Amino acid sequence: MEGSSSPAPPMAIQADLRHVIYALSDALDLVGVDDLGHGKRVGLMAVECARTLGLPRQEAALLFDLGMLHDLGVSSTQTRRRLVDSFDWEGSQDHCEAGHRLLGRFPPLADLAPAVRWHHTRWDRLGDLDVDARTAIRTNLIFLLDRVDVRMSGQYGTREVFRQAREVRDLVRAHAGTYFEPGLVEAFLETSRSEAFWLLMEPRAVQAGLQDMLQQGRPFQAGMADLRALAVIFAGIVDAKSPYTFQHSVGVARVARLLARMLGDDPDTCDQVEIAGLLHDLGKLRVPDEILDKPGRLDADERTVINMHSFETYQILRRIKGFERITPWAAFHHEEPGGTGYPFHLGGGQLSTEARLMRVADVFQAMAQDRPYRRGLRVDQVLAFLDRMGRDGHLDRDILAVAAGSPEETMAAAQGVG
Repeated sequence: MEGSSSPAPPMAIQADLRHVIYALSDALDLVGVDDLGHGKRVGLMAVECARTLGLPRQEAALLFDLGMLHDLGVSSTQTRRRLVDSFDWEGSQDHCEAGHRLLGRFPPLADLAPAVRWHHTRWDRLGDLDVDARTAIRTNLIFLLDRVDVRMSGQYGTREVFRQAREVRDLVRAHAGTYFEPGLVEAFLETSRSEAFWLLMEPRAVQAGLQDMLQQGRPFQAGMADLRALAVIFAGIVDAKSPYTFQHSVGVARVARLLARMLGDDPDTCDQVEIAGLLHDLGKLRVPDEILDKPGRLDADERTVINMHSFETYQILRRIKGFERITPWAAFHHEEPGGTGYPFHLGGGQLSTEARLMRVADVFQAMAQDRPYRRGLRVDQVLAFLDRMGRDGHLDRDILAVAAGSPEETMAAAQGVG
């Protein structure tokens, strides 16, 4: 585990945006619960098909990014299961439209948004829509490879992989001209003819392929505005997962930034605290819907699953160069001064001010926010609840005093007022 204290002196983040995107794609993989790596495999398949098609390297890189991010609109495990279990169904477009909206708000990748919008649309219907030829080919290739990968789910690295691959190739061939553009079908069949194509989809090979693509990609130095915009997108994915947590990440980010400012943190640190708040619950994407949405008390096994989420956040963010400060602030939001938190059971002396601040922001926002099963508490009730937690060693009392010193302003940040 990396150190939990904040490196000094404070400085603005220096991060390669492509590296950040690759790492955050791990969050999208979490929605698969047990089958990780879907987006990465689709991206790598797209690169291999691009070579067969003779496409330039720049287009292959774009297709790889598109493969990784095509399911940006999926946060529900129920939706993921439907995507795996059904070849096509009414309502398959919902997550495409959600992904299109999210990606369209991020200028560096907005050119991928149209292809995300149509990646579950049959080839023989794309012609009736306002889709340009280049987007039509891109989106249909991703559709084809998406359907291939879900049919191969669980088979990579097993003795069944080549038998299943033959069945999948037959399935794709049978849908040429209807679901899939015939030329793309031909390219896929040629590309997937070799055993190596399927062996490249095994977990170890996928990680190697990811590193190869990262080294080949053109660096894009991210500014704070880019990183915040990307963090907002991923916060939106997490918050869309459940009506119980809708807008929670955004609210935590507002409260955390406010508390950091009240504590006298410099502007760069305040920016980074806000990003940490936006990303703190990334790991919840792996929690099955039926657990996250359960209105009653969780049993011991369900609580164990929930408690994994902050570790998953840690695993994702720690891979991002430039996020050395942000990672512990986000991932330690369930650690407590008394050492009774999770997942690392760190004590107060091991927690930075910003990590302890994030814990207060998380609880404050959760108590203040309306949930489907209860109304949010009044500000006096929130402060009383937090005070009890502070006296019991669950929250930092100095930071609680800061929040209590401007209760209405903190409440407004939690509720998104003003």
